[in-house]
Amino acid sequence: MIVTVTLNAALDRTVRVPNFNIGNRHRADASLRLPGGKGVNVARALKRLGQPVIATGMAGGRVGTYIIEELTGEGILNDFVRIAEESRTSTAVIDPTTGSQTEINELGPSVLPAELELFHEKMRYLCKGADIVVLAGSLPRDVPADYYEQLTRELRREKVVVAVDAAGPALRAALAAEPGVVSPNVREAEEIVGHEFADEDDMAAAAETLTQMGAETALIHHEDGCVARIRTEHGKRGRTYRARLPRRTDVVSTVGSGDAMLAGYLSGRHGHQPPEAALALAVACGAASTQRFGAGVFDPADVEAFMRRVEVVADQ
Repeated sequence: MIVTVTLNAALDRTVRVPNFNIGNRHRADASLRLPGGKGVNVARALKRLGQPVIATGMAGGRVGTYIIEELTGEGILNDFVRIAEESRTSTAVIDPTTGSQTEINELGPSVLPAELELFHEKMRYLCKGADIVVLAGSLPRDVPADYYEQLTRELRREKVVVAVDAAGPALRAALAAEPGVVSPNVREAEEIVGHEFADEDDMAAAAETLTQMGAETALIHHEDGCVARIRTEHGKRGRTYRARLPRRTDVVSTVGSGDAMLAGYLSGRHGHQPPEAALALAVACGAASTQRFGAGVFDPADVEAFMRRVEVVADQ
């Protein structure tokens, strides 16, 4: 079983607005509402890949009820802790005429210490049947910045592989607990290593830095694929891989494509595939996700088609 954790679950609204301009009145020609938050997106993608997955986290108010009911309707097993405050709503505005994407994410609820402890107890129960746990997304208000680090240390003591998809202080703290996988995008990785990237070589160096900071595997995803540094199971040595898919012009939405990419890699890893195959699946899932509205939404047939075009090269 793979368990995904979304502490700051959301209702994700995606609207398509041709010729979108700030300050003007517009009419959307398409819209979609889905349960969201990074962990939820990863769970949806894993479900589509046929992996056994359960989504957990915290959800509150009417929005929280909607999130749980819709996940159940999608056939995604879930076990969320109900909290007092209302879960957030996130909105993405897609302009098909320019390809631009504007995201507005609400701050989210404040979490009481008793609610966080209740979630912690649930995690202790769920991790007993888990091979992989994904800690994903932002932390709600009043949750300590090192909470992912605490969870990672506990889960590793239970011999569970931990994947962390976070940013800023939460990711930096988690690295100290030596997670199995981290999956930042370019901007998030730049923030951790302290400088901007000029090219893939800079990304490769940054991925190695992330493994030196504690991660067993570091995936840095960008618009054409990802750069990965994967340490060997025994020891500190590792190898760098570059997985690319020729740039596409038929992108519908990139919302959640990084979450789909992580799901693809974890699916490959869960299936004991070699690094090249797992990375090809990861990039193919990320690309397939851009063909449709909705984070973690893709057609498995698109994944298969894209996999045949992904190039994976290992640095010598």
